[in-house]
Amino acid sequence: MNDYLADIEAQKRFERIVEQMAESEGITEQLKATDQVAWIGEMNNIWSRAREVVNAELIYN
Repeated sequence: MNDYLADIEAQKRFERIVEQMAESEGITEQLKATDQVAWIGEMNNIWSRAREVVNAELIYN
């Protein structure tokens, strides 16, 4: 049960980080609508960095 709850918390943390990074970098739905390739590239970059942050928090904390 604790592993399941930890997974849920990690997923929520990941989603919050992605939202914060996208907002701070100006990655908007407008970009998604006008240039999907650029949006996908930017979001893939953000997802990778957010995953690194969450993994580091889980491993080192």
